[in-house]
Amino acid sequence: MNDQSCKNTQAIANLLANLTEEDYCYLTTTGRVTGKPHEIEIWFGVQNSSIYMLSGGGKSDWVKNLLKNPAVIVRIANHTFTGTARIVKNEQEEIMMRNMLADKYKEREADGSLSEWAFTALPVAIDLKEGE
Repeated sequence: MNDQSCKNTQAIANLLANLTEEDYCYLTTTGRVTGKPHEIEIWFGVQNSSIYMLSGGGKSDWVKNLLKNPAVIVRIANHTFTGTARIVKNEQEEIMMRNMLADKYKEREADGSLSEWAFTALPVAIDLKEGE
């Protein structure tokens, strides 16, 4: 990674840090059958230059779309980013993002454990591209 890439990644992370209090982001995937843009409103969390979300239905349409074409657009407030979507498979990253989303959206049981949604939903990350 060159110096410019490092600066761009840090600029994205700084901007995202200012958007963490927003309730929703808008994720646009490309329809796997139609090829047309498909936008959803969804809860999200931010860590560095990545955006995290959970799919409660597991393989919902937006997840099927990003599995076929991981290039996505994310809009938060009046900021638009491009990125690459992926299913979170790293255990530490998954634990971090589940807890982050559970805390942000008050998805914990009375004993402090994760709600069923926060514990079982499919974890998805969007890694934002440098220079966006």
